[in-house]
Amino acid sequence: MSAFKEYPMEIAEVASMSMELISMDHWHIFFSNPEELLRAKQQQLKRSITIFPWIATIDKFQHWVYEHPQHTVEERTAKWVEILNEFSGNTVDWTGFEQHRAISWQKQLHLFEVPFYYIEYGIAQLGAIAMWKQYKENPQQALDNYEKALSLGYTKTLRELYDAAGIRFDFSPEYVKELADFVQKEIAALG
Repeated sequence: MSAFKEYPMEIAEVASMSMELISMDHWHIFFSNPEELLRAKQQQLKRSITIFPWIATIDKFQHWVYEHPQHTVEERTAKWVEILNEFSGNTVDWTGFEQHRAISWQKQLHLFEVPFYYIEYGIAQLGAIAMWKQYKENPQQALDNYEKALSLGYTKTLRELYDAAGIRFDFSPEYVKELADFVQKEIAALG
């Protein structure tokens, strides 16, 4: 029965990412300089949204790698660049650094250590944003839900843990947009 004392890694990611957002109201303890505090909060919020294209890139790439086990280095490089172009804009000028960009997938250790796990960070980030949104609306209820979900351990499915946390296990474009809009509003409120 000791296995039920722990909780799935997926909900653990929601827990830690939620605290990154919920704790922002107390970051002034660590950042005495108001400008540094503002910059830290802005970076945290922007990262909570900008991580999604990278997660999609890594996930799509690793699916291709495993579906094509006989691929060559050249084919792998070409596919990586193709997928990277699909999910990233042309904001950065890579002139002179094309070779680095062509192997940039190697910086994502999850591909080597825990294949197919990286998508969990996207799922968890959406859950964390939803937890934070709930916290902004009703802090005590959100914390109670957070604690309840974590207390269930491995006794429930991930969907049921999200339900216990008072958040939706929903990856529809409409819901993702709702959460992204919420974060954008919070970024704008920071000034």
